[in-house]
Amino acid sequence: MCGIVGYIGERLAAPILLEGLRRLEYRGYDSAGIAVTSETLDVHKQVGRVKDLLAVVPEDLHGKAGIAHTRWATHGGVTVENAHPHIDAEGKIAVVHNGIIENATILRERLEDEGVVFRSETDTEVLSHLIAKCLKEQPDPVMALRAALRLVRGTWGIAVLFEDHPNTIIAARNGSPLVIGLGDGETFLASDPHALVPYTRRVVYLQDGEIALISASGVTTQLLDGDARDPVIETLEAEWAEAEKGDFPHFMLKEMHEQAQALRRCLSGRVVAEDGRANLGGLELSSREMVNIQRIGLLGCGTAHYACRVGATAIEQLARVPALAEVASEFRHRNPVIHPQSLYFAVSQSGETADTLGAVREVQIKGGQVRGVVNVVGSTIARECGSGVYIHSGPEMAVASTKAFSNMVAALYVFTLQLARARTLAPHEARAFAEELMMVPDLVESYLQQEVNVAPVVEWIQDCRSVLFLGRGLSAAVAAEGALKLMELAYVPCLSYPSGEMKHGPIALLEQGSPVIVIAPEDEVRDKTLSNLQECRARGARVALIHTEGDPIAKHADVSISVPRTSRWFTPFLTVLPLQLLAYQTALAMGRDIDRPRNLAKSVTVE
Repeated sequence: MCGIVGYIGERLAAPILLEGLRRLEYRGYDSAGIAVTSETLDVHKQVGRVKDLLAVVPEDLHGKAGIAHTRWATHGGVTVENAHPHIDAEGKIAVVHNGIIENATILRERLEDEGVVFRSETDTEVLSHLIAKCLKEQPDPVMALRAALRLVRGTWGIAVLFEDHPNTIIAARNGSPLVIGLGDGETFLASDPHALVPYTRRVVYLQDGEIALISASGVTTQLLDGDARDPVIETLEAEWAEAEKGDFPHFMLKEMHEQAQALRRCLSGRVVAEDGRANLGGLELSSREMVNIQRIGLLGCGTAHYACRVGATAIEQLARVPALAEVASEFRHRNPVIHPQSLYFAVSQSGETADTLGAVREVQIKGGQVRGVVNVVGSTIARECGSGVYIHSGPEMAVASTKAFSNMVAALYVFTLQLARARTLAPHEARAFAEELMMVPDLVESYLQQEVNVAPVVEWIQDCRSVLFLGRGLSAAVAAEGALKLMELAYVPCLSYPSGEMKHGPIALLEQGSPVIVIAPEDEVRDKTLSNLQECRARGARVALIHTEGDPIAKHADVSISVPRTSRWFTPFLTVLPLQLLAYQTALAMGRDIDRPRNLAKSVTVE
């Protein structure tokens, strides 16, 4: 959601800024803009994609310092006027901003009373005028930004460019990520490290409450109150330089096929199959502390929440600890009771999900323990939790998550094994679980190498009004993930229900030809699911069944799609694959933008 790029150095800024925006396109956006300064401040904006911005940016745009932005609309519609950067009344200050200024309406009214004329509907434009006002009172740009930020309430990742100070970019962070890349005689800025990897792997992550003064020679940081901070230089992982489509037509298809290798990275060094042991050192929990855990909460949104549901089921059944998956966006608003012997996990691919971050802080305020389960090293959730698990999916560029879902589940299963072995699981049971878990990547790889025919189901969906997804037990969460994928990519209304709940409401939607997707691997609830399947067919629905290879249940469906046999615990890794493929193929057939579905963003950094 919303991308920021900045550059200052000896090269022309515009090509670097535009390439940075291109590398951030996966985040989701609806307009883009660029500001470059040399003798004057030159701003260009456009609705649409980065390629549309390219059409309005002059080829001879000079200037060796600049900022750029991709916007995902919050305040105000999708218009050129509302696109970033936003400038002050004199056109000498340009601001790009991720986040939301909560008191923008009040500040806007005050500025209008002072004669300021606004050009946009955005909250961000308030910042450019406030900074200009403060700069007249104290001509140092850092002090002016500091004074302006004291007046605002909300979240921000900000980059500011000054016509009268062409050798500096000033950035500030409060709740929205910014990372500074250090080169040789040049410095870069971005909201996502992926924009930096072509140029440098030496980075400084800006912390909440910090202001950065960026020049070609490097960066200095200070707190909002003016106290100096020593920036900590870190190194980006090499895998973040590998995010290109290669021979695949879309990032999503590539990432689906990367799931086996991603799972191997997640499990490697953490599971010792022959001993039935697991170790997640980043959790910083001893066996004694694990034995004392009384309750586990798993916090996530969207795909992460469905991974949490799978993890909660495994934790409760194998480790015999009460576990609950919670929708992070609802968690803190219900004033939850945090038990002192509870352990919470904050699950997020980006590590920047604002709703999940809010849940983390609620747990911490109430004295609870919370650990991060994230993909992006150095992300806000990883830093605020202080300890946790990296899922090591590698960069996931498609907005619709695939390999991150699998790796979130895998990481939670490794924790489940570690916890269960410390509490209830016998050595031979732990060995069996570990051995089968380590076989999952091979099963996933083998399945994805096959030709899986979902074409008949794609034809159903193209002509339908809605699709119903059903599953029980672990498969209920998989059904929800499948419904989400199809809805995100194909824009088809989808409902997901535990199979037994279907007759308590959704069955009213069924009519002749209604498509129903049933996930029913061989497990302890398979026969119950079969009964629900037959209830659907009795009402004229067409049923596509995802089942275990060789299971005679296949004869009860209109279309059957088999997956390799494995223990019931590991069926989610396999049954989710045809659902991902179904969503992809349907979106392709319907001409959708597969990697960047409308209205969605990869990293949701606003509430």
